[in-house]
Amino acid sequence: MKEIYYTIDTLAHESAKMLEEINCHRKLNQFNLDISNIALLILDMQDYFIDPASHAFIPSAPAIVNYINNLIGSFRKKNLPVIFTKHINTPENAGQMKTHWKDLITIDDPLSCLTPALVVESSSVIVKSQYDAFYNTELESILRSAFCDTVVICGVMTHLCCDSTARSAFVKGFKVVIPVDGTASYNRKFHLYSLYNLSHGFAVVTKIDDLIKKCEE
Repeated sequence: MKEIYYTIDTLAHESAKMLEEINCHRKLNQFNLDISNIALLILDMQDYFIDPASHAFIPSAPAIVNYINNLIGSFRKKNLPVIFTKHINTPENAGQMKTHWKDLITIDDPLSCLTPALVVESSSVIVKSQYDAFYNTELESILRSAFCDTVVICGVMTHLCCDSTARSAFVKGFKVVIPVDGTASYNRKFHLYSLYNLSHGFAVVTKIDDLIKKCEE
């Protein structure tokens, strides 16, 4: 089930091919981004998924780290919100997670930490217990307090937490942007098919370079 479809060397080329495929079928039109009302949400970039020694390692995830860092830098230059999430479970809050997955990510697991390769600094870090980053968290109130109407979603996994959070954001009235080169899943099909579906009615799928250019305008 796992495969390497992104590497540092192939990310630009492979993501461009995917975006070309998606653009042929997307339903949701590009909207004009108001940079003053946008937030960057980076989901679950924890060693649990990024460290090759972890059983849950996502082989293509390390390739997207530098791209995400570049986007973080652009957002911080504009003093725009950058929000990270960590997925942490207890037996009490896991719900269906404990029946669907062999192991839970617990707070005492050393691999539960955000990867040190990302520039977290003083950004908000939200702890979540389900795929949807809005579920039983302070995320919506943080976004409303910052007068954000648009979220850019990066991180892992494209087809689970990124997908679920994108749909939830849409239902709550936020515009959603997902960079094709800013998320990763266990294999190309999970990644591409999720972005296909999101682009049809929930999100604008784009590239990180295009978002950086928008920030620099």
